[in-house]
Order: sequence, then structure tokens, then C-alpha cells
Amino acid sequence: MGEKTKRLALVASKGTLDQAYPPLILATAAAAMGWEVGIFFTFYGLYILHKERLERLQVSPIGNPAMPPPIPALPALKVPNVLGALPGMTAMATTMMKGRMAKAKIPSIREFLDLCVETDVQLFACSTTMGVMGISQEELIPQARCAGATTFLDYAADADVTLFV
Repeated sequence: MGEKTKRLALVASKGTLDQAYPPLILATAAAAMGWEVGIFFTFYGLYILHKERLERLQVSPIGNPAMPPPIPALPALKVPNVLGALPGMTAMATTMMKGRMAKAKIPSIREFLDLCVETDVQLFACSTTMGVMGISQEELIPQARCAGATTFLDYAADADVTLFV
């Protein structure tokens, strides 16, 4: 008798660029290991599946104390939250993050989603949150499956690993 396939259930609730990577990295890594994987996208995490918004995810410099300084030569420089509210700081933080990811040869969010689709990762879009946020199925990538909490809970009930990332 063969070994049972492991299952990973992830919940993605954040819609910023830096928070979109963890569930997609974990999902594609588990799928590459032969695991069955499902991600439940809820609240702002739905933006990761949104055809238009996924290309415009940003990094917020406000409330992100681990964010590195904008000038690498000044590693001791701490960017106070008040500076993060200045015009252009979100764009700068987003550009900086995209540059770091490209330099490290990390796939883009779109590329990670394509990898998820290629490796049969199930992409669950929270139907309740879609209603709350006024997002229709047509606005999501075609591979996203509209699902309620009970559908995902049934999926997660059989998971070997469940993470909220």
C-alpha cells in the first residue's frame, strides 16, 4: 500500500506585494514535493487573484518596521512611520522590493500564480469576501474557484499542514 499524499492548506488574507509571496512560495514548494495544495484567498488576499490588481500590488512602508533602509550604505538608518506617509514612499518601497526580488531571481506574483496552476494548486476565492468587497468571478484569474468557508474547511480538515500566512 502506497504512502498517503500530504496535503497543505494555506490561508492568504493580505494583499500587499510582500505578503503575497509567502503563500505562493510555500504552495509551489509543497506542490514540487508532490503534496496536494490549496490556498484560500480572503479579504485583501483576494487581490492576489484579481486580474488587474495582482499586477499592482504594493509594499506599505507604514507599520513595517522590518523594512530595510532605502539607502543600503546606511544600514543603521531607521525609517520612522511618519516618513512612510510621505507621497511617493509606497512607490519607492514597492520598487525596492521588486528590485530585490528580481536581483534574487525570484518569480513575479504572476509567474508564481502560473506555477500554482501548472502544479494543480487549488486557488479558492472566498465567496463571502468577494461579496463584501464587490469582486466578481470574472475579475479573478480563470483558475480561481469561488468557494465558501465550509468548502475550504472541508479541504483543510484533511490537511497535514495548515498555515495562515
